[in-house]
Amino acid sequence: MTKHITIIQGHPDPQTKHFGYVLADAYARGAEEAGHEVRRISVANLDLPLLRSKAEWEAEISSPPVLLSQQAIGWADHLIIFYPLWLGTMPAVLKAFFEQVFRPGFAISNDAQGEMGKKLLSGKTARIVVTMGMPAFFYRWYYRSHSLKSLQRNILTFTGIGPIKTSLIVNV
Repeated sequence: MTKHITIIQGHPDPQTKHFGYVLADAYARGAEEAGHEVRRISVANLDLPLLRSKAEWEAEISSPPVLLSQQAIGWADHLIIFYPLWLGTMPAVLKAFFEQVFRPGFAISNDAQGEMGKKLLSGKTARIVVTMGMPAFFYRWYYRSHSLKSLQRNILTFTGIGPIKTSLIVNV
């Protein structure tokens, strides 16, 4: 069965010489050779304004990069997210991407004040691949994998995505 896969490249540098780009390319090539369809989003190439208020968060989206990203994510059965660990977490541009794209009306429903919104991305699965310069043990023990857990629980699971698998590529 053919899967629709969207690769989200979270490296903030658009130069494709970084290891995360190589990993994403290899993943895409393998998926396509297996008969799956692949789309890509490179957050480094998107013009994403920062959200600075609740009103901006709730406003209708008019940004073409955000709308195109939502289309690619909505189309997908499976998401794979690549990012390098920066200062113990995901790069700021990737966090800005999730804030812009996973908004009410797309990722969660616009329910009444004080009520939990419906998870609108249910039925999708994900894999998160994090590259880092430290050993996995140190990341898990000292940092308690907080950025990975936050992405899993507070963004992906919150919007209905699951199951979510993870891969740590260490000592890069």
